[in-house]
Formats: sequence, structure tokens, C-alpha cells
Amino acid sequence: MGKIAVTEFISLDGVVEGPGGEDFTYRNWSFEFQRGEDGDRFKLDEALGAEALLIGRRTYESFAGAWPHYQGPLADKYNSMPKYVLSSTLTDPEWNNTRVIKGDVVEEVAKLKEEVDGEIQVPGSIRLVQALIAGDLVDEIRLMTFPVILGTGRRLFGETTRKTTWRLTESKTVGEGIPITTFQRAGG
Repeated sequence: MGKIAVTEFISLDGVVEGPGGEDFTYRNWSFEFQRGEDGDRFKLDEALGAEALLIGRRTYESFAGAWPHYQGPLADKYNSMPKYVLSSTLTDPEWNNTRVIKGDVVEEVAKLKEEVDGEIQVPGSIRLVQALIAGDLVDEIRLMTFPVILGTGRRLFGETTRKTTWRLTESKTVGEGIPITTFQRAGG
């Protein structure tokens, strides 16, 4: 059975919008900070440990427009691994090894967790992540928190229908004071 692991670049005030290039007031805000060798190693190890990517259409378009043009271990992993895109509009994905999933997010991702053995990583994809949290499908949340308050932008956590409990399983600081925290689901 698969495990859903959400991974996000996030500001101190919870903003996850535009950290790496989307059309946003503070576009590329995460690039203003050096995450150092340890931060780069964390992101590489994280990607290498995943069996598949699960992303929304907007994140897919950003990744598919960039990663095929890069080289190296991270690009090789992203370009070759299975990718699942939740979208009602995308019909013919061009990025290698990509499958479009349509329909009810919770139902379809629950099926995907049964099909994939290993970690299904969800980078970015704000609306998708919020739906997965609301549908109680997320097993782990990894946050790379950048020391900035943006004051505007879409936030990771929205209203939910119930309380969930999480357990801190790892915490370290990399680069220019950027904490990386990993939380696993601890129960209802």
C-alpha cells in the first residue's frame, strides 16, 4: 500500500504560493534564501525515495515545462518516475510516464494508494493537498519553512471538517536558518 507524503516550501505565515516561479506577487520567494548543501541533499534524497509523484494540473504544467530540460540525479528521477495528475482539463500529457486521473479526488487517490507500493509524493499542488488532508489521505507532511512573512498568498492549511493529530518525527535546520520538519499522522 502506498503512503502519501506532502512536501512544501512554506513561509512563516503559511504561504505556499509561488515559491518557485508561478505568477505571484512575490514570485520565486524561496530562491532568496540559500538552503545549503544539507537542504539540497534533503530534497534530492526525498525525491529519490519516492515511487511516484501525485500533482495537480498547475504544478504539472510548471514541472513539465522545466524538468525535461534539466540533467542530473534529481531531473533523472522526476523525468522517469510515474506521475499522476489530478485534472479535469488535461487530456494529453506530454511529460514522460504521466497519467491523468479524473473524478472524485478522495476516491481516486484512495485507489492509487492501493495500486502504488511505496511513497507517493505530493509537491506543491495546494488545492490537491487541501483535498487530501480533508479526505484523511495524507500520511506525512514535510515542510521546508523559509524565514519570511509574505503577508499575502494562498496558504497550505485551510478549513477542515475535523481535527487531526500529527507527530513530529524529524527536525533539522539547513542553510540560512531554514527548518525542515517532518510530521506523521498520529491518529484521529
